[in-house]
Amino acid sequence: MPPPIKDHLPLKPVDLEILLALADGDLHGYGLVQAVATHTDGLVTLDPGNLYRVIKRLLETGLVTEAGKKASADAAGERRKYYALTPLGGQVLSAELERLRRLVNATATRAVARKLAQ
Repeated sequence: MPPPIKDHLPLKPVDLEILLALADGDLHGYGLVQAVATHTDGLVTLDPGNLYRVIKRLLETGLVTEAGKKASADAAGERRKYYALTPLGGQVLSAELERLRRLVNATATRAVARKLAQ
């Protein structure tokens, strides 16, 4: 039985970005690098060593799975290993996004209350 969802929270920022990228569909390593860079407007860039270390951890925790190898249209038929979000990964991603939403809302509420108190 996998650990409860709350045991995976909070997610590390890079883990969150990878899970967000995989929520849109299966991706290979370079596709993940591109998706994260695009999503963060270049703020987060993943080097291959770090990327595969993170993927290994996400595989071990059951948040991501290997989706097999597929021919790449942009690499002369080279086969690339793809990764996919697992159902647990999707649940953890949803829980993390909800946690962050609550955090942002609480922070905004406190800021408004401070402004009104002035």
